[in-house]
Amino acid sequence: MLPKSAPLTPATLLDLMAHQRYGVEFQPIVDTRSQDTFAYEALSRFHHPGGRPLRPDLVYAALHDNPLCLFQVEHRQKQLQLEAAPADYPLFVNLDQDAYHAYGENGEDNPFIQLLRLHPGRTVVVELIENTEVNDAVVSMAMIEAFAQLGVPTAIDDVGAPHTMLSLSIIQVVDYLKFDKYLVRNRRNERNVILARAIMDYARAAGKRVIVEGVETPADLDFARQFGADYVQGFLYRERFIGVECAPGG
Repeated sequence: MLPKSAPLTPATLLDLMAHQRYGVEFQPIVDTRSQDTFAYEALSRFHHPGGRPLRPDLVYAALHDNPLCLFQVEHRQKQLQLEAAPADYPLFVNLDQDAYHAYGENGEDNPFIQLLRLHPGRTVVVELIENTEVNDAVVSMAMIEAFAQLGVPTAIDDVGAPHTMLSLSIIQVVDYLKFDKYLVRNRRNERNVILARAIMDYARAAGKRVIVEGVETPADLDFARQFGADYVQGFLYRERFIGVECAPGG
């Protein structure tokens, strides 16, 4: 978990938006057995005027106080991610459910769905970040169902993380389950692994794919293989990371 830090000031946030100080990092999702890159996940990056990184969690925390600003930044981020993504690979993109609903349209008229339609040749997997808020679970389900009805693959992130709650309804709909790095870090916790394996058994029976995050060492990879994960993700593959600077401002 990231250490606590002071929230963004309004001046910093306005400068970020006015000058679009945005970037993207593409992290590989790797086949557990062959070690080939299967897909990339696009992660939003932000920076100060001098180029110093700005923590994404602080940016999004500030943006959630203004839904229309959140929509504006998230929509622009998705444009950049789709335009700059490595060719010939599926792309996993995180989509904030509040940004999706801020425009007031669900289904084909939603700008995020229209944005995906501008890239018909690319496989895009819409990734939902797990959370603890019941209201968020309701709007998350509405968003995931909208994409699923249009045939857009979906994933749920942070499965098993301590700060999240498990939504069985959402797990039934998505195509991919991404286990949080907490699973790898706590692999000696027998009860935790037993529960995770039960979720894995469901995923197998339902024809879903499983990704284990937080793989940083060969030992982590061995555990993910024994666990039965289809794919892994983490700093073990840092040499395959791709950073793209997209900010027009300096």
